[in-house]
Parts: sequence; structure tokens; C-alpha cells
Amino acid sequence: MGRPSPPPLSYLPLGEHPLRRVPQLFAGLALYGFSLAVMIRASLGVSPWSVLYEGVTRYTSLSFGTVNAAFGAAVLLLWIPLRQRPRFGTVANIVVLSFSSDLGLALVPAHLDLPARVGLLVGGVLLNGLAGAVYIGARLGPGPRDGLMTGAAAGTGRSIRFVRTLIEITVLTIGWLLGGTAGVGTVLYAAAVGPVTQAFLPRFAYRSTAVEGPGGR
Repeated sequence: MGRPSPPPLSYLPLGEHPLRRVPQLFAGLALYGFSLAVMIRASLGVSPWSVLYEGVTRYTSLSFGTVNAAFGAAVLLLWIPLRQRPRFGTVANIVVLSFSSDLGLALVPAHLDLPARVGLLVGGVLLNGLAGAVYIGARLGPGPRDGLMTGAAAGTGRSIRFVRTLIEITVLTIGWLLGGTAGVGTVLYAAAVGPVTQAFLPRFAYRSTAVEGPGGR
């Protein structure tokens, strides 16, 4: 028996089943932003981009969420030479992640003991992978960082894995030099979030009944 076919993830127009897909997009993005806050409060290392945002907050009066949004908007400028086109989900990614990550930082206490921090780290990574599957599965457009990765891969002919690794090593290094929190959590995130997201994607990927057959949802 062969492997099941991967779920379809390409962009679909906003007008197709918006009452099903838009709430899924916003729920996934809200959970994603909250998961970033949970990992920050664990203080054991965060995702590469979060290391960069944390580093920047040390030198500005901006909140983590505001820095996240500012970088998201700046990354969109890099889409122009890559001929990438922002979608509804791209803009929603910038706005919702900013608010939900700052809300999470306000709700989740800091300076917890080590067992609680380990629990936050593991829970944050799992929630991040789940949330990624939820918002990606809505198929309403990639976030700024995902679009940069796919556009650069297409433009250079390199694999997505190579481009993603290069980008994340770059932002991690800059963030660490600025004082962002890199540690065991960063390694756990890099190793686990991809498999977790992949495991949940078949459950949450929207399938267009008009294009992809009667098995869609």
C-alpha cells in the first residue's frame, strides 16, 4: 500500500467557502502568535525569527508583536523582485500575529520555575505546529516569511529546505548577536515543529470540492 497523497496547500480564492476558511485562518494565526509568547515565557530558547525580534526589542521601546509586524511588512518588500503577490492571508498574518503574541505575553506569567518553563516550551512547540497546520490549511495565502522562502527557492532553483535553512540561520545569528534568547528551545523547535505541522495538515487542509474531487471538505 503506497503513501497517502499530500494534502493540497496551494492558494484558493477568498470567495470559495469563506465562512469555513476565514475563521480557520484567524484561529490558526491567533494560536500561532500565542504559541510564540508561550515559548518566550519558557525562557529556554525560541524560534529563529523570534530570536531576532527579541533582540530588536532590547534596543527599541517597541513590543514583541510590533517588531513582528514591522519585520513582516519589511519582508513583503523583498517579495517584489521575487514576483510574489500578497494575499488576504498574508496581510492577516502580519496583523493577527502582532496582537496575539503581545496578548499572550500579557497573559502568560514570566519568571516561572524550571519544570513549568519546560512544560511551556514543549506545549508551545506543539501548539505552534498545530496552529501552523490550521492557518496553512485554510489556503488563503502564505505569511511574509513563508512567501519569502518559497519565492527565493523558485527564483534561485534551490530547494525549499536549503533556502529555509539559510534564512533561519541568518536571522538566528543576527538575533543572537542582538541578545535574543537562543537555546535548547531553539533546537527543539527546529527539530519538532515541521513534523508536528505535517502530522496535523491532513486534518486541517481545505480541499476544494470543485477542483479536487468529491473527497474534499
